Amino acid sequence: MLMRAAIVIMAMASVVWLGYQFWRLLWGSAPIWHTSPTGAVDLKLLHQLVHEWFAGRPVYRELSTAVHPPATYVLLWPMLGWLEVGPARWLWAVTTVVALTALVYVVVRESGADSSLERAFVALIPCSIYATGAAIGNGQLIVHLLPMLLVGLLLLHRRRRERQAHVLASALILATLVKPTISVPFLWLVLFVPSFPGPISLVALGYCLLTLFAVSFQDSTLTVLLHDWNARSSSVAVAGGQGNVANLHVWLGSLGLKEWILPTSLALLLALGLWSYRHRHVDIWILMGVTAYVARFWTYHRWYDDALILLPIVTLFRIAKRGPSDHAEDVIAGVLLGATLLLMLAPGGLFLLPPPWNTVYLVGQVMVWIVTLLFLLGQAQAENRMRTAGTKEVGT
Repeated sequence: MLMRAAIVIMAMASVVWLGYQFWRLLWGSAPIWHTSPTGAVDLKLLHQLVHEWFAGRPVYRELSTAVHPPATYVLLWPMLGWLEVGPARWLWAVTTVVALTALVYVVVRESGADSSLERAFVALIPCSIYATGAAIGNGQLIVHLLPMLLVGLLLLHRRRRERQAHVLASALILATLVKPTISVPFLWLVLFVPSFPGPISLVALGYCLLTLFAVSFQDSTLTVLLHDWNARSSSVAVAGGQGNVANLHVWLGSLGLKEWILPTSLALLLALGLWSYRHRHVDIWILMGVTAYVARFWTYHRWYDDALILLPIVTLFRIAKRGPSDHAEDVIAGVLLGATLLLMLAPGGLFLLPPPWNTVYLVGQVMVWIVTLLFLLGQAQAENRMRTAGTKEVGT
């Protein structure tokens, strides 16, 4: 009964929320209420930046919205560089539908759902969370990135010895670096999960070549461009503002510790790398779930990037599907799954609720994320311990 009720609510939320957000992407101009951004606001900015970059304009010094590294503009050119903004919105909408369909397919297939009811429930998760619609309406990147990221990592995990799979996976991971703040933490899995340096080498080489190609369209040198990019992106990252919440940059900036932002982010990233290496043999979905939380916290993100939480949601569903256990992991996973979904159901509370209730909502959401992160860390530790014990028994 609970699942049937959840499916009805999620389906209604999906139809209304996604319908509104696709309208924003294609036709929306003025916001319909004071807290809503204009339609396709980020897509228009990206479109301008790509055209200005290849026209040779020093975007990092002249445009406050230029917060992406040079390679991003090359990766975006096939979508935005050869079209006017109107046709680009339609192309973006079509590719968004394809990406969302692929994301739903991968999530349902990987979830372990074995009944029509469960498959319907899982399929509605990406469509009914507020972050998916917010990204679509703004023309943001994460809906395009998630299916490529998932397919790439799963290929590396399950076809470790197939060279063609390595090449395809490397290409997909490279494409996700169009937004490094999302994909960089997952590079640890590209490095450690295959137990082979080929894929990460291909990704690194490809990104360097894209960067050098991008620099050729500017008058400044690579070092100057990277310095200007870092200065511009750092200044934007610490500015709170609409939707820029729940990340290390904002927290440290609000405490007056801006000089600690870079070392703290790097320390968290390195800690994730050490943890990923030590737990590289556990369930890939636990690895991706933990990495998704770190990717959400380690640097600047707005609320549409909360779509990253889809990965731990699927991980929780998979754990809950294991059935009864001595330590009730399935029950805990089910409770955390329900709490996470409830707080992420469209349209979300950040802009819907008035102050101070939106702050209460946000604090509650972050607390659920932290508890879930600790739970997944515990699951990884337990799997690692069981594997070590099994290896010792085989040795004796």
